[in-house]
Amino acid sequence: MRLLLGLALATALTVTGCGSSDARTLTVSAASSLTEAFTEAAQDFESENPDVDVSITFAGSSALAEQVNSGAPVDVVATASQQTMATMTDAGTAIDPVQFATNRLAIAVPRGNPAGIASVADLATVRTAVCAPQVPCGAATQELLARTGTTVDAVSLDPDVKTVLGRVAADEVDAGIVYATDVRAAGAAVEAIAIPDDVNVSTGYYVARVTDSDQAALADRFIEFVSTGPGQQVLDNLGFELP
Repeated sequence: MRLLLGLALATALTVTGCGSSDARTLTVSAASSLTEAFTEAAQDFESENPDVDVSITFAGSSALAEQVNSGAPVDVVATASQQTMATMTDAGTAIDPVQFATNRLAIAVPRGNPAGIASVADLATVRTAVCAPQVPCGAATQELLARTGTTVDAVSLDPDVKTVLGRVAADEVDAGIVYATDVRAAGAAVEAIAIPDDVNVSTGYYVARVTDSDQAALADRFIEFVSTGPGQQVLDNLGFELP
């Protein structure tokens, strides 16, 4: 697969398959925190369906929902929260959502943790990046800060977790609140500070067919693949919790 940077309502990473020119293209929009999981799952799906190319755009869930509600030509949409998915099902632009994974927050810090961060409370006194409140990771962050009684004067309100993670990896900030799977995917570029289970916040991932898709059967096959089929093993291997 080849990676292309694209601009939509938010900066998005688009992954397209490399099948034959006669292949059908399944267009998928997915939350940025699913980048590694859906890229691998799409490759596996293409292997099982050699007549299909899967083209995926990754961005913040709220931006993807706005695009779908505006009539973007998408077959399948996957979000990092039920609430964001509901903005599409309520509008009638997506149907029959299925929960296929969950995730938890984590604190990402640059290698070596130069600011010496040990807990959520420490984020009140350091340069911290978080997601904008309208995206699922931002909403989860707001809930985490409320649970812990922590006030953070964030240096940035970013459109998705990958942007937050990039700031941490580039040492632009002392810490960022992202999902546990994002820290894991970043490898040695960052370190994770665990958040205690009794205050941590989890989010559910939902996938649905876009109502106006003209490839309903193919879209449903991909949804089944990631929610009950081999895609579940991919998600498990990358640290997602399964429903």
